[in-house]
Amino acid sequence: MEATELIEMIARGEDSRTQFKKDITNAESLGGELVAFSNCRGGRILIGVDDDGGVVGLSATDIRRLNQLISNTATDIVRPSINPETENISMRDGLVLVVTVPEGISKPYSDNKGAFWMKTGADKRRVTSREEIQRMLQTANLVHADEVLVNGTSIGDLDLDHFRAFFEKQYGEELDTGDEALEKLMENLSLAKAGKLNLAGLLMFTRRPQKHRPALVLKAVSFVGNDPAGDKYRDSEDIEGCLKELHARTLSFIKRNLRRVQGSKGINTLGDLEIASSALDELVVNMLLHRDYFISAPWRVFLFDNRIELISPGALPNNLTVENIRNGVSNIRNPLIASFATKELPYRGIGTGIRRALAATPDLKLESDHERNLFTATIPRKPA
Repeated sequence: MEATELIEMIARGEDSRTQFKKDITNAESLGGELVAFSNCRGGRILIGVDDDGGVVGLSATDIRRLNQLISNTATDIVRPSINPETENISMRDGLVLVVTVPEGISKPYSDNKGAFWMKTGADKRRVTSREEIQRMLQTANLVHADEVLVNGTSIGDLDLDHFRAFFEKQYGEELDTGDEALEKLMENLSLAKAGKLNLAGLLMFTRRPQKHRPALVLKAVSFVGNDPAGDKYRDSEDIEGCLKELHARTLSFIKRNLRRVQGSKGINTLGDLEIASSALDELVVNMLLHRDYFISAPWRVFLFDNRIELISPGALPNNLTVENIRNGVSNIRNPLIASFATKELPYRGIGTGIRRALAATPDLKLESDHERNLFTATIPRKPA
């Protein structure tokens, strides 16, 4: 790194990927910083720079001490250990030690006392909520939300008509609806254990999953104008039900609030939807299946005069980027739900859904917001 680049970095100030330290002497505090950067998207610690961005500089003796401290901390305090890089930059007021911490590939990281740390803006914070720790384990593929048992559920919560139709179509034999036989079958299908349904079983085959998971509702609003803070709307609905019903009712809501374009069709024929049905199918399925189910928040579908927003809890997982998914790269966050969705929904599970949506709506905008932990698909609408 050149001195001019460092000056520009300091001028931008501290943020979630850049932190200033006048000096570091406490290994435990340093360990927390290294853990926090590793659990997020990595970053840099500039040692020899005070909180206001003034360069106080370090001596050659300081540099030797700090390099030893960083090496020992990264090995002895961070779990699993990491390999930060250090670089000494000569400035007018002395040396600045730049510590580069890459995003971890073995998340989640903790310190030697078992504490997990994350970045929040320029600061770090200790992760204490069970939900957030679960999300960190999910990122590392150590646990999946759809496999977690749902307390208070039982085999009796199954929508037998729905499950019978699924079973007989898939396996070509009659369903034994005895309690013991059903419980054994659900365990064999990895949808239940010890009489309790897991999240996949709850969402795929019960009549109203929201009884046990109230947050898993879809909030749909068709606004007047283009402002989500506006108080005028044409239509709204809180959509509940299993994933199959959520999919059907969400599409129904969107389509009944879209315009139809007559084009070259005759006056007595129904015009085409202003947005291709194929794109809507793909985007609604993607929103329902690939959300982060460790986040207790609803899906949201907002129709404005100039756009449609489909908002799903959870930014893209791991190192997946919007550019990746535009090119057909996928990372299945909820593999159990996805495996049953291929039989219940218009979903192939081969990572091409977004590409098909883009083919139908080339001006589709995709955004993965890691700060707010949301994924948004925005479809522009043409003026009426």
